[in-house]
Amino acid sequence: MQYPKVKSVSAIGSHTLLVEFDNNEKRKYDVSPLLSKNMFAPLKNPALFKAVKVEQGGYAVVWNSEIDISEYELWSHGQAMP
Repeated sequence: MQYPKVKSVSAIGSHTLLVEFDNNEKRKYDVSPLLSKNMFAPLKNPALFKAVKVEQGGYAVVWNSEIDISEYELWSHGQAMP
């Protein structure tokens, strides 16, 4: 299955992402459950969390070279927005 690519992302609230895909659907994704994992722990820092951006090509959202979330994860586990 082909998943839509990420077109844009913004941080809303302290641990929630609003992700827009290239099929024009939007999903909310709660990062909170990931924060207990070492890789995602730095995202507890609000300034870093707000610095999220779309990876070139739209295959993920990224914060730095170590922290990213794939389009598959965002699409599959994101909450569809009306």
